[in-house]
Amino acid sequence: MNHQVVQHHGLDHSIHDPGVVDPLPLWLFDPEALATKGLIVGTSAGRRSAWFINWPRQPLVLRHYWRGGIVARFSRDVYCWTGCEQTRAFREYRLLSRLHGQGLPVPAPVAARVRRRGAVYRADLITAAIADTEPLDDRLRNRTVSDEAWQRVGAVIRRCHDAGACHADLNVRNILLDRSNNPWIIDWDRGRLRAPATHWQQHNLDRLRRSLGKDPALNAAAQKSWDALMAGYTNS
Repeated sequence: MNHQVVQHHGLDHSIHDPGVVDPLPLWLFDPEALATKGLIVGTSAGRRSAWFINWPRQPLVLRHYWRGGIVARFSRDVYCWTGCEQTRAFREYRLLSRLHGQGLPVPAPVAARVRRRGAVYRADLITAAIADTEPLDDRLRNRTVSDEAWQRVGAVIRRCHDAGACHADLNVRNILLDRSNNPWIIDWDRGRLRAPATHWQQHNLDRLRRSLGKDPALNAAAQKSWDALMAGYTNS
């Protein structure tokens, strides 16, 4: 695992890897400040919006924690405070640090910040950018994904499962492929370590299959190649 430094600034709490950012400037979590300094080189839209940062030591990705589902109608980005280590950002940072330290293909955590205000908080996470990748669904829409690539996806999921890493929302957007068809799994918010067991592992796979089935084009690709993914999963 990377070295981790925890700091408390009044009601703000942060954790970071001093090998990448040290000291940690809190403006690194502020998209407006980053834009003013000319450090933002791209963004991604949607509820999981992210900002891509041109940081001197390595490219970074900033993500704010947003609510989803019905709760988002009442609170877009506020969570109940139950302690620093129980915040979404700190838990994801710690999990990524553990998984990345084991050599699993997940983003390296760089920094997390939570801003407490009374009984609630908001949070942000910064990870190392993974170069030359695109989400699996974009790859499927733009070109044919080989059975070998599908097998690699299955093998990576199996590696995570064997390590007890349970992804809370394994879907076609949270799997990236690089130019060499190496898979990466991102967005580990609410993920956790569990004793390996068939029931939750199968639930992960079922969730991924359902995400592919929501779009006719993706579903057609999945119907053709899902067996290849499962072969990679089973034979790893």
